[in-house]
Amino acid sequence: MTYDPRYKATGIEYHSIPSFKFHNGDTCNIRVAYRVFNAEKTEKTSKAALLPTCYGGIINKTPNFTENALSEYRVIVVANLGNGESSSPSTDDKFPKQMFYQDCIHSQYDMVTKTLNVNKLDVVIGFSMGAQQAGHNWAFLEGPISALTNSVDYDDGRYKVKGVWPTRGLQAFGKAFSVWLFSQEWFRREVWKSRKPTLEECMDAHWQTGWTGFDAEDILILGRMWQNGDIGSTRSDGSVENALASIKANVLLMPCRTDQYMPPEDNEIELKSLKHGEIAPIESIWGHSAGGGANRPDMERMQERIA
Repeated sequence: MTYDPRYKATGIEYHSIPSFKFHNGDTCNIRVAYRVFNAEKTEKTSKAALLPTCYGGIINKTPNFTENALSEYRVIVVANLGNGESSSPSTDDKFPKQMFYQDCIHSQYDMVTKTLNVNKLDVVIGFSMGAQQAGHNWAFLEGPISALTNSVDYDDGRYKVKGVWPTRGLQAFGKAFSVWLFSQEWFRREVWKSRKPTLEECMDAHWQTGWTGFDAEDILILGRMWQNGDIGSTRSDGSVENALASIKANVLLMPCRTDQYMPPEDNEIELKSLKHGEIAPIESIWGHSAGGGANRPDMERMQERIA
C-alpha cells in the first residue's frame, strides 16, 4: 500500500467476503476496495465498466476514462487483492503467501454482483500485467524482484520483525523495474527533461522513490501472481490458444508500439487465437507508460479508440 500522505482515498468503499477460498486452497476473510465513478448514471443506463488496478496501481490514480470514452458508463475501479487497498499481506498477517489471477477475478465478481448488483459488464479495461503468458515477462520480473529480496534491509523478509522499512530494497526494485518503462527513442530525445533537469533526478523522483511507499510483501505477491499468470491453466488441456479461442467477448488489444515490457508482437500472436479480437497499437515513444496515462496525447487517442 502507498503511504504517501498526499494520496487521498476519496470515495473508496469496501466489499467484505468472509471465509474467501483462494485458488491455492487457503481461506481467510477479505475486503475488496473499489470506487464507483458516474454513480449518478445508475438509474439512467445499464452500461457498466470495470477497471482493475495495475501493478503498483491504486484506485484514485488509475485512469478511469470518464472524460470521454466512458462518460456514459457507470465506471467501477477496483483494487486487485495484494495492492494494499484491498486485502493484502500488508493489511492482514493471515493473508496467503501465494495468489493467482483467479483470486482477483472471483473476489471482484462477488463485489460487482452482490454489493453493486451488476450482473453484466459491458466493458473491462486493464493496463499492464495483461501479457503475463509471455515468457520474457517472467524473466524480466525476476530482475527487480531479486533486487528487492536480496537487499540488506529486506533481510529475507525479517524487516517487519525488526521494525525496519526496506527503503534500499524498494529503491533497487523501482530502478530495476522502471529501466524498461520508456522506449529507447524516449531516452534519445531526452524527454525526461520535461520532468527533471537530469536523468538521475528523474529516475530518483519518478522511479526509484516512487516505490518506497509500497509494502515489500505486497509488491512481491503481485509480482509472483504476474509471473504465474497463465490463461491456459483455466482449461483441462492447459492450452493458451484454446483458452483465448473460448473468449466470446469483443477484445481490443492496444499495446504501445515501443513497449518493452509487452511488445505488440505478443498481442499479434494472441490475436490469431481470438475469435473476436482487434489490435490497435498506440503509436508513441512513451513505451509501456503510454497505456498508463503518462502522456496526455496518448490517453486522448486511447479515449477516442475505446469510444
